[in-house]
Amino acid sequence: MGRSAFWSQKMCKFGRTKGPESRGERYHGMKSGGEAKVEKMKERSKLKLWMMRTMTTVLFWTCILQLTVLRESWGSKVLKAWPSCFTPPDSLLNAKQVTPVVDKIVLPPKRIYRNNGYIMISCNGGLNQMRAAICDMVAIARYLNVTLIVPELDKTSFWADTSEFQDIFDVDHFITSLRDEVRILKELPPRLKSKAELGMVYSMPPISWSDWSYYYDQILPLVKKYKVVHFNRTDARLANNGLPIEIQKLRCRVNYDALRFTSQIEELGRRAVRILQKNGPVLVLHLRYEMDMLAFSGCTHGCTSEEAEELTRMRYAYPWWKEKVIDSETKRKDGLCPLTPEEIALILRALEIDRDIQVYIAAGEIFGGKRRMEALSDAFPNLVRKEILLGQSDLKYFQNHSSQMAALDYIVSLNSDIFIPTYDGNMAKVVEGHRRALGFKKTIVLDRKLLVELIDQYDNGTLGWDDFSLSVKAAHANHMGWPTSRSVIPDRPKEEDYFYANPQECLPQTDKSWTS
Repeated sequence: MGRSAFWSQKMCKFGRTKGPESRGERYHGMKSGGEAKVEKMKERSKLKLWMMRTMTTVLFWTCILQLTVLRESWGSKVLKAWPSCFTPPDSLLNAKQVTPVVDKIVLPPKRIYRNNGYIMISCNGGLNQMRAAICDMVAIARYLNVTLIVPELDKTSFWADTSEFQDIFDVDHFITSLRDEVRILKELPPRLKSKAELGMVYSMPPISWSDWSYYYDQILPLVKKYKVVHFNRTDARLANNGLPIEIQKLRCRVNYDALRFTSQIEELGRRAVRILQKNGPVLVLHLRYEMDMLAFSGCTHGCTSEEAEELTRMRYAYPWWKEKVIDSETKRKDGLCPLTPEEIALILRALEIDRDIQVYIAAGEIFGGKRRMEALSDAFPNLVRKEILLGQSDLKYFQNHSSQMAALDYIVSLNSDIFIPTYDGNMAKVVEGHRRALGFKKTIVLDRKLLVELIDQYDNGTLGWDDFSLSVKAAHANHMGWPTSRSVIPDRPKEEDYFYANPQECLPQTDKSWTS
């Protein structure tokens, strides 16, 4: 047999030769060159086989993984009938069970329109001032046919709250619930966003109490020219009256539907309401007697001289509070000061509010502390605050976030039996209007100018208790949140009724007669 024939036979019958070469004994265990080649080819074959097995295994588990993902996302009956590698054998029986069908949220159809540009807004003020401003800005964006960027909340005011929009409101609901009216984005498109981050946008404060012609004739051309316009102030930038009914109704829709609090805030607020309602009727007292309110307004009635000086120093420390020199007593007699805790205690008694009713204090820290709250707690011992009702463990994530704490007060205020604000600030007005929209729930709007006059007469002995009580009740017989027509004062919008306190265009029909 020739040498080449020999190696061919060896390769075909590799591993079955019985000669000494097959046992590695030739030349005292040294392999020939031909045998070395065979060994190399053998090793290569083993390597190829190992690689094929590895690739097959990887491909197999990739397919299994993909099928598992499809099974979860598609949820088809075929895939769900197959057992998963991670499911116990019993699951084959359970796979035939009918899975409950969850109703999908039906979103309104998107409104298709030619986009004229983008509006960015930086809100200013507390929670409810910003809330009303957001409603205005949505209406403006809708009727200018522009895209609105999710609002930026105030982080530089007295409260120094770092909360973002999504920390207080359900941002996804806000966007999707209004998609049939206006396009809302969480941020600008990348190219425009980079310019905005460099400050290359047109920034301005709109004129306060403006009608629709201002936005159409002056703001829309700016948006078309610059593509992005930034409103750096948003409080009271839209008129109360003289607007198309569609705009007024959209303002209400945003306020009462689109601006939903986050699930965490809603859940905690509802828990507070349940606890209160379990214990009987609830009166929410929006006692606006915090330090910032008194410093801003310059109202120091009942304060010590040291406290009055402290409030004055604070007022001068904040440059955006324009009014510095204030006559506290004159302002009080004009009805422009928040009622003190002592004054509101007298008024609640005069209105014959049940002494045992739960009085929920919707406010921050009361200036003067226990000393100023003593008269009120003596007259109405069931005073309740969210810090006591819920406890620190529930509120730990809301601490140092005044707007989130105010949101809890807002929820309780909407659901109370009676709501009484001691000052006509933004929360008082917005809650009043919201309670009207919920069916004209009892809201006692106090006539502070008349009340301080009656209180002073009672304190100095010129008016007895019975006459005092009768006068207080008579003055507020028609101040219970019933249907009324919003007052209109041309050219003096600050003095007329605020739209959000009485959004009459959006209110339900009622058998109660409307009054002027």
